Amino acid sequence: MKLIPVLLILAPLALPAGADKDFFSVGSAGSPETKSRFAMLDDVRILANGLLQLGHGLKDFVHKTKGQMNDIFQKLYIFDRSFYELSLQTTEIKEEEEQLRQTTARLQINNEEIKNLSQEMNLKIEGLIQNKIQLQEKVWGLEDKVTKLAIIQPSTTTQETKEISSLKAFVEQQDNDIKQLLKIVEDQHLQLDRQHNQIMELEDKLNHIELQELLENSFTEEYQEPETIPSAVHRPTAGTYRADGTSWTVIQKRVDGSLDFNQTWDAYTNGFGDLNEEFWLGLKKIYSIANQGNYILRIELQDWRGNRRHIEYTFSLGGPSTKYSLQLSRMSGSIPNALPEHTELRFSTADRAEDTASDFNCPENHLGGWWHSECEETNLNGKYVTPRSRGRLDRGKGLYWKPKKGRYYLLKSTKIMIQPTDLKSFD
Repeated sequence: MKLIPVLLILAPLALPAGADKDFFSVGSAGSPETKSRFAMLDDVRILANGLLQLGHGLKDFVHKTKGQMNDIFQKLYIFDRSFYELSLQTTEIKEEEEQLRQTTARLQINNEEIKNLSQEMNLKIEGLIQNKIQLQEKVWGLEDKVTKLAIIQPSTTTQETKEISSLKAFVEQQDNDIKQLLKIVEDQHLQLDRQHNQIMELEDKLNHIELQELLENSFTEEYQEPETIPSAVHRPTAGTYRADGTSWTVIQKRVDGSLDFNQTWDAYTNGFGDLNEEFWLGLKKIYSIANQGNYILRIELQDWRGNRRHIEYTFSLGGPSTKYSLQLSRMSGSIPNALPEHTELRFSTADRAEDTASDFNCPENHLGGWWHSECEETNLNGKYVTPRSRGRLDRGKGLYWKPKKGRYYLLKSTKIMIQPTDLKSFD
């Protein structure tokens, strides 16, 4: 605020008392001295109006500052959410390949620094809010004083001017604090962008490594045998397919992950899904069919390179009282065995896992009902996992065929079928 015009306005008010008497002793009510006094009162009103306008201007500035604070809070919310997502992604990356762990550790350190900066920012914002409250109180006090300025003695205007100057300096300091805070937020966003780019690069590397492993773990060429499987014949209670020139009753099919196989015990007992797409026939129906005589169980698998393999077992299936226990004996096939033979395997789901051979809840961990044996890796009812999915390939929760001493085979499709032995010819 410029003080020179104010001093010029206040100069007539500082005339000596004797001069006032001389003027009033000579003139009348309409004399120039009386007009001069009225002019002084007009100047005081002009000063009061100027101060009122200043007060309104400061009030507008406070509202603007409040809007800026709201913007900062929104940016902090976005930052916290981004930081949370970044922490989740970092946690996943830590579990990946050994050659990338050092880079992930550096990212964790950077994340910790961002967290510390966020805490410092929160403290600064709290101080800024307190300063804003003080500023509002001073502005309100200033408005009250300005409205009463007309009846206050002229000698008090100097004190008011000092208070206004002090308030202006305080507002400027607040503005500087806000600018510094915005600069910190901008720097942190740039740092987050850099780390996000690093994480994307790491994920691309991990996906490339996993895809290479997947191609290496495809079915070997010596097991290749061409198979032609015609389209399904829809039945109300079971699906029928032809394989090797004979008919099979399909009890399970996985093709694209469109159906969630992480189901309850009742669902696995009664069956679920669509016979023309993905489905599980149901333990009750499977037991009813297999209990009519001797049956063969055939499992057909396809990897992500299009190779198809199969394996066949003789089997027996117990009823509900045995938790539909399964016993297998390998007959033939084009892939190594991955299921325990001559062992009673009880079926279990996440909500009915008390009878598993281990204290560990296999269905809950592997996401699907199955005949588990000490949580074997093979689970054809697990989560459907594609090789190019974002994030880590969780080997324990996908469709895998894992021989006891062999490697993992990530599967694209599976089919489990049964057939009476009297319709099967043997070499």
